[in-house]
Amino acid sequence: MSAGPTAGTNTDRPDETPTEDMLFERRGRLGVITLNRPRAVNALTAGMAAAMLGQLTAWADDDGVATVLVHGAGDRGLCAGGDIVAIYEDMLAGGEATADFWRTEYRLNALIAGYPKPYVAFMDGLVLGGGVGISAHGSVRIVTERTRTGMPETTIGFVPDVGGTLLLSRSPGETGTHAALTGAHLSGADALFLGLADHFVASGNLPALAAALETEPAEDAVERFAEKPPVSVLAGQQDWIDACYASDDAEDILRRLRTFDGDAAGEASEAAATIEAKSPTAVKVALKSLRRARTLTLEEALAQEYRVGLRFLAGADFREGIRAQVVDKDRNPQWKPASLHEVSTADVERFFEPLGDRELNLQSKEARNV
Repeated sequence: MSAGPTAGTNTDRPDETPTEDMLFERRGRLGVITLNRPRAVNALTAGMAAAMLGQLTAWADDDGVATVLVHGAGDRGLCAGGDIVAIYEDMLAGGEATADFWRTEYRLNALIAGYPKPYVAFMDGLVLGGGVGISAHGSVRIVTERTRTGMPETTIGFVPDVGGTLLLSRSPGETGTHAALTGAHLSGADALFLGLADHFVASGNLPALAAALETEPAEDAVERFAEKPPVSVLAGQQDWIDACYASDDAEDILRRLRTFDGDAAGEASEAAATIEAKSPTAVKVALKSLRRARTLTLEEALAQEYRVGLRFLAGADFREGIRAQVVDKDRNPQWKPASLHEVSTADVERFFEPLGDRELNLQSKEARNV
Protein backbone atom coordinates (compact mmCIF):
# COMPACT_ATOMS: atom_id res chain seq x y z
CA MET A 1 0.00 0.00 0.00
CA SER A 2 1.12 3.51 -0.63
CA ALA A 3 1.90 5.48 2.35
CA GLY A 4 2.62 4.24 5.81
CA PRO A 5 0.57 5.59 8.66
CA THR A 6 -3.18 5.85 8.52
CA ALA A 7 -4.18 9.50 8.73
CA GLY A 8 -7.20 10.76 10.53
CA THR A 9 -6.42 10.54 14.25
CA ASN A 10 -5.61 14.21 14.62
CA THR A 11 -4.88 15.88 17.93
CA ASP A 12 -6.80 18.87 19.22
CA ARG A 13 -3.89 21.21 18.58
CA PRO A 14 -5.07 24.20 16.51
CA ASP A 15 -2.09 23.94 14.14
CA GLU A 16 -3.05 20.35 13.29
CA THR A 17 -6.62 20.89 12.17
CA PRO A 18 -7.15 18.83 9.01
CA THR A 19 -8.58 20.12 5.77
CA GLU A 20 -10.59 17.81 3.55
CA ASP A 21 -7.68 17.23 1.18
CA MET A 22 -4.72 17.54 3.55
CA LEU A 23 -4.42 15.88 6.96
CA PHE A 24 -1.93 16.71 9.72
CA GLU A 25 -1.23 14.73 12.84
CA ARG A 26 1.46 14.21 15.44
CA ARG A 27 2.58 10.71 16.39
CA GLY A 28 5.15 10.80 19.13
CA ARG A 29 7.84 13.14 17.82
CA LEU A 30 6.76 12.60 14.20
CA GLY A 31 4.68 15.16 12.32
CA VAL A 32 2.67 13.39 9.59
CA ILE A 33 1.36 15.12 6.47
CA THR A 34 -1.12 13.12 4.39
CA LEU A 35 -2.19 14.22 0.92
CA ASN A 36 -5.81 13.10 0.98
CA ARG A 37 -7.26 13.05 -2.55
CA PRO A 38 -6.80 9.35 -3.37
CA ARG A 39 -9.30 9.33 -6.24
CA ALA A 40 -7.19 12.02 -7.96
CA VAL A 41 -3.92 10.30 -6.99
CA ASN A 42 -3.55 13.14 -4.47
CA ALA A 43 -3.16 15.83 -7.13
CA LEU A 44 -2.04 19.03 -5.43
CA THR A 45 -4.43 21.99 -5.24
CA ALA A 46 -3.75 25.57 -4.21
CA GLY A 47 -5.46 25.00 -0.87
CA MET A 48 -3.38 21.91 -0.19
CA ALA A 49 -0.14 23.73 -0.97
CA ALA A 50 -1.09 26.63 1.30
CA ALA A 51 -2.06 24.30 4.15
CA MET A 52 1.15 22.33 3.80
CA LEU A 53 3.24 25.49 3.72
CA GLY A 54 1.59 26.76 6.88
CA GLN A 55 1.94 23.49 8.77
CA LEU A 56 5.59 22.99 7.85
CA THR A 57 6.33 26.55 8.90
CA ALA A 58 4.71 25.92 12.29
CA TRP A 59 6.47 22.59 12.85
CA ALA A 60 9.86 24.02 11.90
CA ASP A 61 9.91 25.91 15.23
CA ASP A 62 8.10 23.26 17.28
CA ASP A 63 10.46 21.40 19.63
CA GLY A 64 7.91 18.62 19.96
CA VAL A 65 8.36 17.63 16.32
CA ALA A 66 11.71 16.01 15.49
CA THR A 67 10.89 14.61 12.04
CA VAL A 68 8.27 15.23 9.36
CA LEU A 69 6.80 12.51 7.14
CA VAL A 70 4.93 13.22 3.91
CA HIS A 71 2.88 10.50 2.20
CA GLY A 72 -0.22 10.01 0.08
CA ALA A 73 -3.56 8.47 0.96
CA GLY A 74 -4.74 5.41 -0.95
CA ASP A 75 -2.69 2.88 -2.86
CA ARG A 76 -1.96 4.72 -6.13
CA GLY A 77 0.79 7.11 -5.18
CA LEU A 78 2.15 10.08 -3.29
CA CYS A 79 1.02 12.73 -5.77
CA ALA A 80 0.31 12.73 -9.50
CA GLY A 81 1.20 16.42 -9.79
CA GLY A 82 -0.68 19.69 -9.72
CA ASP A 83 -4.41 19.82 -10.39
CA ILE A 84 -4.14 20.53 -14.11
CA VAL A 85 -7.90 20.54 -14.67
CA ALA A 86 -8.11 23.51 -12.28
CA ILE A 87 -5.26 25.15 -14.22
CA TYR A 88 -7.10 24.54 -17.51
CA GLU A 89 -10.30 26.08 -16.18
CA ASP A 90 -8.37 29.08 -14.87
CA MET A 91 -6.74 29.59 -18.28
CA LEU A 92 -10.12 29.49 -20.01
CA ALA A 93 -11.44 32.07 -17.55
CA GLY A 94 -8.38 34.30 -17.94
CA GLY A 95 -7.86 34.24 -14.19
CA GLU A 96 -4.90 34.65 -11.86
CA ALA A 97 -5.52 31.58 -9.70
CA THR A 98 -2.75 29.51 -11.30
CA ALA A 99 -0.14 32.23 -10.90
CA ASP A 100 -1.12 32.55 -7.23
CA PHE A 101 -0.99 28.77 -6.79
CA TRP A 102 2.52 28.59 -8.23
CA ARG A 103 3.74 31.37 -5.96
CA THR A 104 2.62 29.36 -2.95
CA GLU A 105 3.79 26.02 -4.35
CA TYR A 106 7.27 27.30 -5.18
CA ARG A 107 7.59 28.82 -1.70
CA LEU A 108 6.68 25.39 -0.38
CA ASN A 109 9.38 23.75 -2.52
CA ALA A 110 12.00 26.21 -1.25
CA LEU A 111 10.94 25.67 2.36
CA ILE A 112 11.22 21.89 1.97
CA ALA A 113 14.71 22.18 0.48
CA GLY A 114 15.95 24.18 3.45
CA TYR A 115 13.88 22.47 6.13
CA PRO A 116 15.67 22.42 9.50
CA LYS A 117 14.47 18.93 10.46
CA PRO A 118 14.55 15.57 8.67
CA TYR A 119 11.87 15.70 5.99
CA VAL A 120 10.97 12.14 4.98
CA ALA A 121 9.02 11.62 1.75
CA PHE A 122 7.48 8.25 0.89
CA MET A 123 7.75 8.34 -2.94
CA ASP A 124 5.63 5.23 -3.39
CA GLY A 125 3.47 4.72 -6.49
CA LEU A 126 2.98 7.70 -8.80
CA VAL A 127 5.16 10.74 -8.05
CA LEU A 128 4.89 13.14 -10.97
CA GLY A 129 5.41 16.85 -11.54
CA GLY A 130 4.29 18.69 -8.42
CA GLY A 131 4.68 15.44 -6.51
CA VAL A 132 8.39 15.60 -7.25
CA GLY A 133 8.40 19.15 -5.87
CA ILE A 134 7.10 18.08 -2.46
CA SER A 135 9.41 15.05 -2.22
CA ALA A 136 12.66 15.33 -4.17
CA HIS A 137 13.73 18.53 -2.38
CA GLY A 138 13.49 16.76 0.97
CA SER A 139 16.39 15.43 3.01
CA VAL A 140 15.22 11.79 3.25
CA ARG A 141 13.63 10.56 0.03
CA ILE A 142 12.32 6.98 -0.03
CA VAL A 143 11.42 5.08 -3.21
CA THR A 144 9.96 1.59 -3.54
CA GLU A 145 9.48 -1.12 -6.15
CA ARG A 146 6.16 0.61 -6.99
CA THR A 147 7.60 4.05 -7.66
CA ARG A 148 6.83 5.64 -11.01
CA THR A 149 8.18 9.15 -11.10
CA GLY A 150 9.12 11.82 -13.61
CA MET A 151 8.47 15.26 -15.03
CA PRO A 152 6.04 14.67 -17.94
CA GLU A 153 5.22 18.33 -18.58
CA THR A 154 6.29 18.48 -22.25
CA THR A 155 3.42 16.06 -22.97
CA ILE A 156 0.92 18.78 -22.00
CA GLY A 157 2.75 21.65 -23.67
CA PHE A 158 4.55 22.80 -20.54
CA VAL A 159 8.02 22.42 -19.00
CA PRO A 160 9.38 20.91 -15.76
CA ASP A 161 8.86 23.23 -12.81
CA VAL A 162 8.74 23.00 -8.96
CA GLY A 163 12.55 23.05 -9.10
CA GLY A 164 12.61 20.13 -11.52
CA THR A 165 14.83 21.96 -13.98
CA LEU A 166 17.50 22.31 -11.30
CA LEU A 167 17.21 18.70 -10.11
CA LEU A 168 17.43 17.24 -13.62
CA SER A 169 20.23 19.60 -14.66
CA ARG A 170 22.34 17.98 -11.93
CA SER A 171 21.62 14.37 -12.86
CA PRO A 172 24.52 12.26 -14.24
CA GLY A 173 25.60 13.29 -17.71
CA GLU A 174 22.64 14.07 -19.95
CA THR A 175 20.22 11.63 -18.34
CA GLY A 176 18.24 14.47 -16.79
CA THR A 177 17.89 16.10 -20.21
CA HIS A 178 16.56 12.83 -21.61
CA ALA A 179 14.07 12.52 -18.74
CA ALA A 180 12.87 16.11 -19.16
CA LEU A 181 12.43 16.09 -22.93
CA THR A 182 10.79 12.66 -23.20
CA GLY A 183 8.73 13.02 -20.02
CA ALA A 184 9.39 9.36 -19.27
CA HIS A 185 7.98 7.61 -16.21
CA LEU A 186 10.93 6.31 -14.21
CA SER A 187 11.39 3.56 -11.67
CA GLY A 188 12.57 3.99 -8.10
CA ALA A 189 16.01 2.74 -9.13
CA ASP A 190 16.09 5.35 -11.90
CA ALA A 191 15.09 8.06 -9.41
CA LEU A 192 18.01 7.07 -7.21
CA PHE A 193 20.35 7.23 -10.19
CA LEU A 194 19.06 10.63 -11.26
CA GLY A 195 19.54 12.06 -7.76
CA LEU A 196 15.82 12.44 -7.07
CA ALA A 197 15.84 9.97 -4.16
CA ASP A 198 18.14 8.58 -1.47
CA HIS A 199 16.93 5.19 -0.25
CA PHE A 200 15.04 2.12 -1.47
CA VAL A 201 12.55 0.50 0.94
CA ALA A 202 10.07 -2.24 0.05
CA SER A 203 6.55 -0.78 -0.04
CA GLY A 204 5.34 -3.39 2.42
CA ASN A 205 7.77 -2.04 5.02
CA LEU A 206 6.63 1.57 4.86
CA PRO A 207 4.11 1.29 7.72
CA ALA A 208 6.80 -0.19 10.00
CA LEU A 209 9.26 2.50 8.99
CA ALA A 210 6.66 5.19 9.70
CA ALA A 211 6.09 3.70 13.15
CA ALA A 212 9.84 3.68 13.83
CA LEU A 213 10.07 7.34 12.89
CA GLU A 214 7.72 8.19 15.77
CA THR A 215 10.46 7.48 18.32
CA GLU A 216 13.77 7.02 16.49
CA PRO A 217 16.03 9.49 14.71
CA ALA A 218 15.21 9.41 10.99
CA GLU A 219 18.72 8.34 10.01
CA ASP A 220 18.64 5.30 12.32
CA ALA A 221 15.16 4.21 11.31
CA VAL A 222 15.80 4.47 7.58
CA GLU A 223 19.11 2.63 7.88
CA ARG A 224 17.31 -0.38 9.38
CA PHE A 225 14.74 -0.61 6.58
CA ALA A 226 16.74 0.44 3.52
CA GLU A 227 17.59 -2.26 0.98
CA LYS A 228 19.81 -2.59 -2.04
CA PRO A 229 17.80 -1.17 -4.97
CA PRO A 230 17.21 -2.93 -8.27
CA VAL A 231 19.45 -2.03 -11.19
CA SER A 232 18.59 1.27 -12.90
CA VAL A 233 17.68 0.83 -16.55
CA LEU A 234 18.48 4.49 -17.16
CA ALA A 235 22.01 4.06 -15.78
CA GLY A 236 22.63 1.38 -18.38
CA GLN A 237 21.53 3.78 -21.13
CA GLN A 238 23.79 6.67 -20.15
CA ASP A 239 26.40 6.13 -22.87
CA TRP A 240 24.05 6.65 -25.79
CA ILE A 241 22.06 9.31 -23.93
CA ASP A 242 25.21 11.35 -23.26
CA ALA A 243 26.26 11.05 -26.89
CA CYS A 244 22.89 12.10 -28.29
CA TYR A 245 21.90 14.85 -25.86
CA ALA A 246 25.27 16.63 -25.67
CA SER A 247 23.95 19.66 -27.54
CA ASP A 248 22.18 22.88 -26.65
CA ASP A 249 20.09 22.65 -29.82
CA ALA A 250 16.93 20.53 -29.79
CA GLU A 251 17.00 19.88 -33.54
CA ASP A 252 20.59 18.67 -33.26
CA ILE A 253 19.59 16.33 -30.43
CA LEU A 254 16.84 14.86 -32.59
CA ARG A 255 19.27 14.41 -35.49
CA ARG A 256 21.72 12.58 -33.22
CA LEU A 257 18.97 10.34 -31.88
CA ARG A 258 17.72 9.52 -35.37
CA THR A 259 21.17 8.73 -36.74
CA PHE A 260 22.68 6.99 -33.72
CA ASP A 261 24.56 3.92 -34.88
CA GLY A 262 25.02 1.23 -32.27
CA ASP A 263 23.29 -1.42 -30.19
CA ALA A 264 20.95 1.21 -28.74
CA ALA A 265 19.87 2.62 -32.11
CA GLY A 266 16.32 1.41 -31.54
CA GLU A 267 16.12 3.05 -28.12
CA ALA A 268 17.51 6.30 -29.50
CA SER A 269 15.04 6.28 -32.37
CA GLU A 270 12.18 5.66 -29.95
CA ALA A 271 13.31 8.63 -27.83
CA ALA A 272 13.33 10.81 -30.95
CA ALA A 273 9.78 9.78 -31.84
CA THR A 274 8.66 10.51 -28.29
CA ILE A 275 10.18 13.99 -28.31
CA GLU A 276 8.74 14.77 -31.74
CA ALA A 277 5.24 14.15 -30.36
CA LYS A 278 5.71 16.80 -27.64
CA SER A 279 5.04 20.50 -27.97
CA PRO A 280 7.95 21.90 -30.04
CA THR A 281 7.88 25.11 -28.01
CA ALA A 282 7.90 23.19 -24.74
CA VAL A 283 10.80 21.00 -25.87
CA LYS A 284 12.97 23.97 -26.80
CA VAL A 285 12.10 25.99 -23.71
CA ALA A 286 12.63 22.95 -21.46
CA LEU A 287 16.08 22.37 -22.93
CA LYS A 288 17.02 26.01 -22.48
CA SER A 289 15.66 25.96 -18.91
CA LEU A 290 17.82 22.98 -17.98
CA ARG A 291 20.95 24.51 -19.48
CA ARG A 292 20.38 27.80 -17.64
CA ALA A 293 19.59 26.00 -14.37
CA ARG A 294 23.09 24.50 -14.20
CA THR A 295 24.42 27.72 -12.69
CA LEU A 296 21.40 28.67 -10.56
CA THR A 297 20.43 28.17 -6.93
CA LEU A 298 17.08 26.51 -6.24
CA GLU A 299 15.49 29.88 -5.46
CA GLU A 300 16.78 31.29 -8.74
CA ALA A 301 15.61 28.23 -10.66
CA LEU A 302 12.12 28.52 -9.15
CA ALA A 303 12.00 32.20 -10.07
CA GLN A 304 13.01 31.27 -13.63
CA GLU A 305 10.35 28.55 -13.76
CA TYR A 306 7.74 31.03 -12.56
CA ARG A 307 8.74 33.45 -15.29
CA VAL A 308 8.54 30.72 -17.92
CA GLY A 309 5.30 29.34 -16.51
CA LEU A 310 3.45 32.64 -16.78
CA ARG A 311 4.47 32.86 -20.45
CA PHE A 312 3.07 29.37 -21.05
CA LEU A 313 -0.19 30.37 -19.36
CA ALA A 314 -0.53 33.14 -21.93
CA GLY A 315 0.26 30.85 -24.88
CA ALA A 316 -1.72 28.20 -26.72
CA ASP A 317 0.17 24.94 -26.25
CA PHE A 318 -0.28 24.48 -22.50
CA ARG A 319 -4.04 24.80 -22.77
CA GLU A 320 -4.11 22.57 -25.85
CA GLY A 321 -1.96 19.92 -24.18
CA ILE A 322 -4.23 19.65 -21.15
CA ARG A 323 -7.28 19.54 -23.42
CA ALA A 324 -5.86 16.67 -25.48
CA GLN A 325 -4.51 14.61 -22.57
CA VAL A 326 -6.96 15.21 -19.75
CA VAL A 327 -10.13 17.03 -20.85
CA ASP A 328 -11.14 15.59 -24.24
CA LYS A 329 -8.57 12.76 -23.99
CA ASP A 330 -8.21 12.48 -27.77
CA ARG A 331 -4.39 12.37 -27.36
CA ASN A 332 -4.13 14.48 -30.51
CA PRO A 333 -2.82 17.93 -29.58
CA GLN A 334 -2.49 20.51 -32.32
CA TRP A 335 0.70 22.33 -31.40
CA LYS A 336 1.33 25.87 -32.60
CA PRO A 337 3.98 26.06 -33.97
CA ALA A 338 3.86 22.43 -35.10
CA SER A 339 7.58 21.79 -35.63
CA LEU A 340 10.88 22.56 -33.91
CA HIS A 341 12.29 24.55 -36.80
CA GLU A 342 9.34 26.97 -36.57
CA VAL A 343 10.30 27.87 -32.98
CA SER A 344 13.00 30.53 -33.26
CA THR A 345 15.71 31.42 -30.78
CA ALA A 346 13.93 34.73 -30.18
CA ASP A 347 10.71 32.86 -29.42
CA VAL A 348 12.50 30.83 -26.77
CA GLU A 349 14.32 33.79 -25.22
CA ARG A 350 11.04 35.64 -24.67
CA PHE A 351 10.02 33.02 -22.11
CA PHE A 352 12.91 34.08 -19.88
CA GLU A 353 12.38 37.84 -19.95
CA PRO A 354 11.92 39.50 -16.51
CA LEU A 355 8.39 39.93 -15.18
CA GLY A 356 8.95 43.30 -13.54
CA ASP A 357 6.92 43.65 -10.36
CA ARG A 358 5.48 40.14 -10.87
CA GLU A 359 8.84 38.45 -10.31
CA LEU A 360 8.98 35.69 -7.71
CA ASN A 361 11.43 36.50 -4.91
CA LEU A 362 12.48 33.55 -2.78
CA GLN A 363 15.87 34.80 -1.67
CA SER A 364 14.94 35.36 1.97
CA LYS A 365 13.39 33.16 4.63
CA GLU A 366 10.64 35.70 5.06
CA ALA A 367 9.80 35.58 1.35
CA ARG A 368 9.58 31.77 1.43
CA ASN A 369 7.11 31.75 4.29
CA VAL A 370 4.72 34.46 3.16
